[in-house]
Amino acid sequence: MDIKKKDIRALSLEELKAYFSSIKEPAFRAKQVYDWLWNKNTHSLSEMTNLSKSLREKLESNFIINPAKVHSFQKSVDGTIKNAVKLYDGNIVESVLIPTSKRTTACISSQVGCSLDCTFCATAQLERMRNLTASEIVDQVNLINKQSAEYHHKPLSNIVFMGMGEPLLNYNSVINAIQKITDLKGLGMSPRRITLSTSGIPKMIVKLADENLKIKLALSLHSAIEEKRNKLMPFSLKFPLKDILESLKYWYAQTKSRITFEYIIWAGINDSDEDIKALVMFCKQVPSKVNLIQYNSIDDGIYSQASNLAVEKYIQHLEKNNIIAKIRKSRGQDIDAACGQLANKH
Repeated sequence: MDIKKKDIRALSLEELKAYFSSIKEPAFRAKQVYDWLWNKNTHSLSEMTNLSKSLREKLESNFIINPAKVHSFQKSVDGTIKNAVKLYDGNIVESVLIPTSKRTTACISSQVGCSLDCTFCATAQLERMRNLTASEIVDQVNLINKQSAEYHHKPLSNIVFMGMGEPLLNYNSVINAIQKITDLKGLGMSPRRITLSTSGIPKMIVKLADENLKIKLALSLHSAIEEKRNKLMPFSLKFPLKDILESLKYWYAQTKSRITFEYIIWAGINDSDEDIKALVMFCKQVPSKVNLIQYNSIDDGIYSQASNLAVEKYIQHLEKNNIIAKIRKSRGQDIDAACGQLANKH
């Protein structure tokens, strides 16, 4: 890696045009390079064969491409694949390919480590080293798309920003990556098949709503009782539920897209009638549905999965109040690839 050279993928199309103009090359060269980078997923400037050799050499003298690469991967008995993805500076993030009979989903990371402090999540126990670049996020998608074809014989169908990190605390790179993933000049994926999961930062949810990206939004809720949520997710002291709710109402007003609440039920923590009632009341205030998530142990001895009876009680009350509720079964638990388990542990 040459740290003196800039990664060419950090340049926007307009910045590429400006560069080619500065070296007296026609503007269409920028579109050619952009197509190689984002549509063809090229990681070598020398492969851009519709550019002259002299122009390719000039690019190589000024720029570099620093692709993210699969350093190692583990395959679960259920077909889930967890990747340790190595970045240009040696940092590692994890991404996951989750297959079902109908689709394959990429679970993508947005930060090295995590900025938050959720007490039930292994990733939150890692120090946040840095934000990922847009190209590192796109690379994860491309790598998993290849694995989907190789191991499951179908292209990647869905993307969830539910891996390492809080996507809204790496806002610009995440938005840039989504635009490249959905751009017809890029990967051309439907934005309706992309879900961004946040722990709840109201002003950033409002900002995201104004982007008009047509993606889906999920909120890690886990309790609709303020004091209880603050113990589970201490950072949320800065972001009261009433402020989060207002931002979600704004999201729906702007996008007409129903919010998904992600909700883990733990034994003795949020499995009471009071907890159920609070969740129902919260859901009624904004068009939403609930994914009840199986808890995946992080070996801390504090949390344990609620009983099937408690989960069933949640479903009954939610459905009685016309709130869509589904149990989301975790996959890849045997390789620590399930929700909340991503911690660079192999």
